[in-house]
Amino acid sequence: MNNNRNQVERIKNGYPVGTRIELIQAMDDVQGVEKGTKGTVIGVDDIGTIHMKWDNGRGLGLIPGEDNFKVLSRPQEEEIKESDEPSKEQSQGMGGMSL
Repeated sequence: MNNNRNQVERIKNGYPVGTRIELIQAMDDVQGVEKGTKGTVIGVDDIGTIHMKWDNGRGLGLIPGEDNFKVLSRPQEEEIKESDEPSKEQSQGMGGMSL
């Protein structure tokens, strides 16, 4: 039981809210999320399902190990926290967004 909890924590840490994901293989589900669809992580539940807001408007979750997908990007907050000095853009109130 404890291993399952550790696995769920790894999933939560690996796919924080705001992570962008692309579906590699079409899911077998009536919700209609097709291969190549991109979306944003909106949360991970207590059983490790990654809940998504797909760009096509769907809300179908991903199950690591069963669904085939890749991470496109992770939230920028992690990069901002690691920086010792705010960049010029951040100090000017641009929100730390980079091009």
